[in-house]
Amino acid sequence: MTTPYQQYPQGVSDKSKVVAGLLGILLGTFGAGRFYMGDTKTGVIQLIVSLVTCGVGGLWGLIDGILILVNGGVDGQGRPLRD
Repeated sequence: MTTPYQQYPQGVSDKSKVVAGLLGILLGTFGAGRFYMGDTKTGVIQLIVSLVTCGVGGLWGLIDGILILVNGGVDGQGRPLRD
């Protein structure tokens, strides 16, 4: 029998590393990966940098997404992302 909410071990985020990485790669210009992870401060900064640099700052989101996929990351509460 399964519960409607999947349980994760305490200390592990309910956010996926793969989803965060792909959002960072595809929508990193808008800070989508960071917003998904709950890190709104960095997400807003990514968005502002991209707007100020006319989109060139989107490279930050691309690189951030790749690093999240390779190294993992932590959510807004400091818990490691699940695989």
